[in-house]
Amino acid sequence: MTDKKPSLVQEAALATQEFDAACQEVFNNPTLQSVENLRINFLGRKGRITLLMEDLRSLPKEERPAAGKAVNILRQSVEAKLEELKTSVSIKAIDQKLESAAIDITLPAHCSQQEGSIHPTNLMRRVLLREFRRLGFTVYDGPEMDFEFYNFSALNLPDEHPARDMQDTFYVKNTERIVMRTHTSNVQIHCMLNEKPPLRIVAPGRVFRCDYDISHTPMFHQIEGFVVDENIKFSHLKGTIDFFLKAIFGEGLKTRFRPSFFPFTEPSAEMDLQCVMCHGSGCSLCKHTGWIEVGGCGMIHPNVFENVGYDSERYTGFAFGFGIDRLALLRYSLPDLRQLFDGQREFLGRFPVFP
Repeated sequence: MTDKKPSLVQEAALATQEFDAACQEVFNNPTLQSVENLRINFLGRKGRITLLMEDLRSLPKEERPAAGKAVNILRQSVEAKLEELKTSVSIKAIDQKLESAAIDITLPAHCSQQEGSIHPTNLMRRVLLREFRRLGFTVYDGPEMDFEFYNFSALNLPDEHPARDMQDTFYVKNTERIVMRTHTSNVQIHCMLNEKPPLRIVAPGRVFRCDYDISHTPMFHQIEGFVVDENIKFSHLKGTIDFFLKAIFGEGLKTRFRPSFFPFTEPSAEMDLQCVMCHGSGCSLCKHTGWIEVGGCGMIHPNVFENVGYDSERYTGFAFGFGIDRLALLRYSLPDLRQLFDGQREFLGRFPVFP
């Protein structure tokens, strides 16, 4: 008389006992390799559970549900315990390594890397805002991606105005009504629509234009300033700019204003600073003219006031704009504007931490 072959349910129960015994051996020899061997023995291509799954195919249909359930419960239990074992063994290995290594976490770290500094554009921005705050200006912020109304139309640049092409504007894909701002003058419109005069505002930020060479980049930093009140005159503008530039570059340098044209100011002017290198005698930096252009300015156009609901008969104002990167170029005697955007540690590490 031969012994009856155990059912698949009984074999699954027997495999569970075998796995529990094998787990105990792993606990006695806790290594990742022993866990991997255990996984192969039960879940590998010729493992215990894999063979049981193959035996399911030859069972009669009425026996498959109970047998399949038992094998699935076994497989899920084995997978969960193997994951638990792997985690436990990994933690024990780390603990053993830490216990055997003599590490004094109170010792200071040794760092051979060169210390960095504040980026020259940020240094220049801090200097500018410090001086403007001394003059009573308030810092105002606005969006870098904006509607054409704020960037062009409200600033007296209608749809057909040629200055829109002169700005080399980045238009947002699938629309011609939203742009990457070409100047921080859009902040002027946002501010005047939300605030009432008197205003004394300065707005620093990034601007974007399709331009790239030794003195231009597609993204650069600009600072816009404007004052709105009763009885504001061009002499106030000249005095503010002259005081500000001399505070940045020194009392010994002269400033001058040349007639120009901007759609949002009338009259308009270009601001020049006596060359910081040759002090007016002529050099390669100023192209032997003795002067360096630093920005544009003018009296705010009455149409701009009308677009924001200000009474142009009662209020007047002036506005001006500088390129922060260009001012940093002059203040720190940099040969190429593109150095500010290359991110070279050797270049950036030689600037002071504080202005």
